[in-house]
Amino acid sequence: MAIFNIFGKKDVSADITKNIPYRLVTEWMPYKMFSGRKSSVLLKVKLKNLTNEVLLTSLVVELPNKLSFDEIGMSKQREVRVGELAPEEEKEIGLNVYNGTDADPGEYTVSLAAIAHYRDYGHIINAIKKRTTVQVV
Repeated sequence: MAIFNIFGKKDVSADITKNIPYRLVTEWMPYKMFSGRKSSVLLKVKLKNLTNEVLLTSLVVELPNKLSFDEIGMSKQREVRVGELAPEEEKEIGLNVYNGTDADPGEYTVSLAAIAHYRDYGHIINAIKKRTTVQVV
């Protein structure tokens, strides 16, 4: 990418795509939901930029069938546009997760993806994925 050198810009995409751009830590409060009745928990996500560049960031969370982001049970996926994260900056995001009365006891797997974007939210440079479980008793 020598053309960037002419205009005085450096190409940092190689550094971002080779290394892990984020640290993603999850926590459930309380740590379980109850079967046979409606209950909810708070999913706290701490997202930290590990690179030396400012990253435009979004977080995508996907839930299994018996869980949802609303009390009705319709919303199974949520995208949170975090915005720009400075180097070593950490943001905390809280999402309410609900279960229905038909949720069977057991562990449910939730998928998270932290995505680094280029220019706007339509272009992706790199992403990390994580899975976490919540217990229904």
